[in-house]
Amino acid sequence: MDLPDWARGVSRIAVLTGAGISTDSGIPDYRGANGVWTKNPELLGLFNRKAFLAEADVRRRFWAALSVLEGRDAEPNAAHLALARLESTGLSLRVLTQNVDGLHQRAGSTQRKVLELHGSMATTTCTRCAARTPTEEVLHRGEDDPACASCGGILQPSIVLFGQFLDQDLLGKAANIARVAQLFVAIGSSLLVEPAAGLCRVAVEAGATLVIINRDPTPYDDLATEVIREPIGVAVPALCAALTALNPGTN
Repeated sequence: MDLPDWARGVSRIAVLTGAGISTDSGIPDYRGANGVWTKNPELLGLFNRKAFLAEADVRRRFWAALSVLEGRDAEPNAAHLALARLESTGLSLRVLTQNVDGLHQRAGSTQRKVLELHGSMATTTCTRCAARTPTEEVLHRGEDDPACASCGGILQPSIVLFGQFLDQDLLGKAANIARVAQLFVAIGSSLLVEPAAGLCRVAVEAGATLVIINRDPTPYDDLATEVIREPIGVAVPALCAALTALNPGTN
């Protein structure tokens, strides 16, 4: 990848990742040609917070579908690993992810430097008493509509469903990271889901260079200095290697 001047002199990088970065790990995206919502629009209704809380049948179908969607057996791919290596060079790198699969951390990215904007599938939270349990333990119980072992409340994986607000403190931290970044890279995101997608505009308005790596057009392409359509598994490692080479002395 031949990189222009915007890749030089960069020390503060923020990366926003969406479902597209995990497709090479075998986890389907949501809105692509073979996406979860595209192939089975009915599943979209299962991720509605109001319906999830109100209807036991929705919860039963949600938990039945979860084993397919959560990607428990997935492994980090070349893009996750490249970002972790880039962080290890000493560059200030923060990952703001819309994904709930935990693959950035498993690839070696520092836990505290990964902000999971839409939550994590690793744990399940009681909607009544807020007790948290590893999702693996909940699934092993084999119940079609599991309830909290402590209070009997409805259990929900610790992810943000449609109709549910993001953690405002976490979103505020993400916005601050976007504001101080010199380079903001959006990877594998349709950039259709707000407010996470809006971090692109926050970064640009604060003076950052925006680069988008995505197969399909996004609403933020016009704000980007560069849009890269190459496969993510190729483009991200190439970008990370070039940033490391162009910004020596960080190791």
